[in-house]
Amino acid sequence: MILAGDIGGTKVRLACFDGRGKVVREEKFASREFRDFKEILDRFIKKEDAISSACFGIAGPVCDRKCKATNLPWEVSALDLEASCKIPRVDLINDLEANAWGLRSLSKEEFFVVNEGKVQEGNQALIAAGTGLGEAGLYWDGKQHHPFACEGGHTDLGATHTEELALLSHLIAEYGHVSYERVVSGPGLYELYRFLIDTKREKEDRKIAERMKTEDPPLVITEQGVGGGCLVCSRVCRMFLSLYGSESGNLALKFFALGGVFIGGGIAPRLVSLFKEGEFMRAFLNKGRFASLLSKIPVKIVLNDKAALLGAFAYARDKK
Repeated sequence: MILAGDIGGTKVRLACFDGRGKVVREEKFASREFRDFKEILDRFIKKEDAISSACFGIAGPVCDRKCKATNLPWEVSALDLEASCKIPRVDLINDLEANAWGLRSLSKEEFFVVNEGKVQEGNQALIAAGTGLGEAGLYWDGKQHHPFACEGGHTDLGATHTEELALLSHLIAEYGHVSYERVVSGPGLYELYRFLIDTKREKEDRKIAERMKTEDPPLVITEQGVGGGCLVCSRVCRMFLSLYGSESGNLALKFFALGGVFIGGGIAPRLVSLFKEGEFMRAFLNKGRFASLLSKIPVKIVLNDKAALLGAFAYARDKK
């Protein structure tokens, strides 16, 4: 029995897999309702025995088998979990690395093609906006891809036109350092919304403002921005996709990801209809002389929200 987990800033998903890769049991937990990850794990494994190994993908940098989660007040140690939970082997990897491991488990139907590009060998890249902004690479050795983690989502935000310069100045005044995660994430959607309202570029809809007091603002924005008739939310979603596309293009160039760029996370599948309109790809290709190179790179949205869980299982199985 292999235990796999996806530890995110919003939710934790755990599953037990048998030797053939079949899910025996799966549960989902709201991250912030628990003191730490071990409390969740203890509750889950009470119903299981004979776990041979475990792998957990976690949103944060993993060093020396430990991780201080980026968007949670948790510290997780693989060594401590082995001892306290009596699991012979525990692996801890970055959540985007887990997502990258999961890509090979997905079928063609579990992707939405944003840019057909050209099928070619080479490195790949994965970027995922959710509670935060995660990034990972897949190095091509000539025969297969090897996933690796990075923390590129925390690099400095760049501006490509005057409105983005105004946005950057607005956020610097409030936060000092401004990363891509500040705007390309769930909380980032609300930052963009507040920017438009606070700088009087748009007038706030009273009904939308009231909804945001009791509902999750990013969910309200994406719902209303896609088909709800809120012009402010629609503008926010388009700004978001432009910034998302810009950083995805940056990532493709940095990793020389000729083999493809994958877009994970929970936000992209909700915005598929807007991806079709081209705002993302316009920003992705806006790299001067390298636009032609980037146009040949396949770009796909990952539609299966269990990719990280499947990847954590694959890592535990293949790294025995």
